[in-house]
Amino acid sequence: MSHQLTFADSEFSTKRRQTRKEIFLSRMEQILPWQNMTAVIEPFYPKAGNGRRPYPLETMLRIHCMQHWYNLSDGAMEDALYEIASMRLFARLSLDSALPDRTTIMNFRHLLEQHQLARQLFKTINRWLAEAGVMMTQGTLVDATIIEAPSSTKNKEQQRDPEMHQTKKGNQWHFGMKAHIGVDAKSGLTHSLVTTAANEHDLNQLGNLLHGEEQFVSADAGYQGAPQREELAEVDVDWLIAESPGKVKTLKQHPRKNKTAINIEYMKASIRAKVE
Repeated sequence: MSHQLTFADSEFSTKRRQTRKEIFLSRMEQILPWQNMTAVIEPFYPKAGNGRRPYPLETMLRIHCMQHWYNLSDGAMEDALYEIASMRLFARLSLDSALPDRTTIMNFRHLLEQHQLARQLFKTINRWLAEAGVMMTQGTLVDATIIEAPSSTKNKEQQRDPEMHQTKKGNQWHFGMKAHIGVDAKSGLTHSLVTTAANEHDLNQLGNLLHGEEQFVSADAGYQGAPQREELAEVDVDWLIAESPGKVKTLKQHPRKNKTAINIEYMKASIRAKVE
């Protein structure tokens, strides 16, 4: 699992054109205080012993950061490490390294949550990104995504995962968890992430997705009623929340009369596009 390459001396530096992902990860390599961040986690991270040797702490932290920035599930993050060379390189995994699987990625995420380190770390990261001009603070886009989980009971306890629940979306039932995210409107980077059971209402976690410096919050129709929530009463922002599909359909029945209202909905949708 040794890492010999860096962004500066890798094949990526000699390519005619770098992708946006490569450029962004290269900046994160230079901007963020990796040693300081790993020092916060180190007291809680498993030490090498007689069992399976753990992956280097910094590797797992870098993977967790990418998972957070790009809003990837544990399984999607594992796939990305196999498929995207720049992500492997950023994680300091060489081409012949064994790659962490989704369970290892999940266990690291749980370790941060268990010791209440995740929010502390991402406050630090967001501050560094804002100071470097990578992330702005004017607006937050919020969304919630259901992450499917196996519904079988074929684990050693013969039970479903107790953290997962069933919920209905539209006419379809889903079993799993829900990822609630807050995304920087300018850069498209995820700055806040809360995971819950799939049956948690989107509005319940909205306050946890805001950093407090927003001038506006953009969301789909599932967040209607946010300004009236007691816990959000002190949040002083412009709420750009989409009208319900039924209301939009009614507006479009009289396009000339409702031209302004329809254009406002198109504007809201264009802002929201980075998070959907």
